[in-house]
Amino acid sequence: MDWDITPEERLIQETVREFANEMVAPEAGYRDEHEEFPWDLMQQMGQLGFYGLPFSEEWGGSGAGTVSYALAVEEIGRVDASLGLGFAAHVSLGCSPIYAFGTQEQKETFLVPAIRGEFLASFGLTEPEAGSDAGGTQTFAQEDGDRYRISGTKIYITNAKHAGYIVVTARTDRNERRISAFIVPQGSPGLSVNAGYKKMGMRSSETCEVYLDNVEVPVKYLLGQKDKGFHQFLDILDGGRISIGALSVGVAQGCLDASLRYSRQRRQFGKTLDRFQAIQFKLADMAMEVELARMMVLKAAWLKDQHRPYAKEAAMAKLYASETAMRAALQAVQIHGGAGYMHDFPVERFMRDAKLLEIGEGTSEIQRMVIARQLESVE
Repeated sequence: MDWDITPEERLIQETVREFANEMVAPEAGYRDEHEEFPWDLMQQMGQLGFYGLPFSEEWGGSGAGTVSYALAVEEIGRVDASLGLGFAAHVSLGCSPIYAFGTQEQKETFLVPAIRGEFLASFGLTEPEAGSDAGGTQTFAQEDGDRYRISGTKIYITNAKHAGYIVVTARTDRNERRISAFIVPQGSPGLSVNAGYKKMGMRSSETCEVYLDNVEVPVKYLLGQKDKGFHQFLDILDGGRISIGALSVGVAQGCLDASLRYSRQRRQFGKTLDRFQAIQFKLADMAMEVELARMMVLKAAWLKDQHRPYAKEAAMAKLYASETAMRAALQAVQIHGGAGYMHDFPVERFMRDAKLLEIGEGTSEIQRMVIARQLESVE
């Protein structure tokens, strides 16, 4: 059993860390305050090859694998969770469905330029009446000769405004829960995207409402098999949980880093905070949980790279890492005291960002259901 990452994975980690420290971190607070989407950084990440890490060279990726990708998401999330979320959503939710289920033509048309960062990719699943119950999708696709006409509303969709295409789930039967997935190109007549949400956290991530009013797409943009969309997006969400777990580890590590810096500088009663046992215990607990969360995420990523079952491990990693991020953020604010409540320090941003990690990609409650069902399947 080898607990170390490979030299290639370490090089990728160091490359992304340098980019995060030099290009992402300096303006992260400004972008959050002004709700400014960093399209320039998203493009640079594509040009540097970050988006291609889990994909094969055949389609413009590097074939580095899921472990490398998880390490990269963690490094971006450590300094800017909003950008990390955009990164994870683009790759795991936007690109992965086409990589997993797309035809050669679909991959050449949509996946290759998305990996290069020419545009972003988005995944339209959640609806006003279909959140945790994703099978309750009401968006409907009516087959009409050589095309489908799609109508419905999607909410809380990441990257949709800058997406070159949106993978949309829609019912293909009005009476049965038969769901299919479709590639809807940006600019299609009847498609409109609104990025007007006011959010607690992840404020520089692009979160959109997507409206489809009789949008026509050719039959060739059906993704995978008709009526198999439900099982497709369950597979995609398994992989997405690894990326959100990695993002959570990054946020938790950022909280720990900030707390260590502050506790070594701030003096009370004649000594720095890190000399007080009460603070030492908080730091020790944070460090322990961050390391445990990281190991869980990397195990799930490794299993995926080995083409072994990983659904249970991915759910465990996402659940534990996201709750670790929230606990770490709360402790970081506490260690900073009054300063932690102010915009001058990043931990208040980390705390606002961390909450979404317990909700998105399946709530903590849904993760526990997934884990329990996996346990029931073991005889």
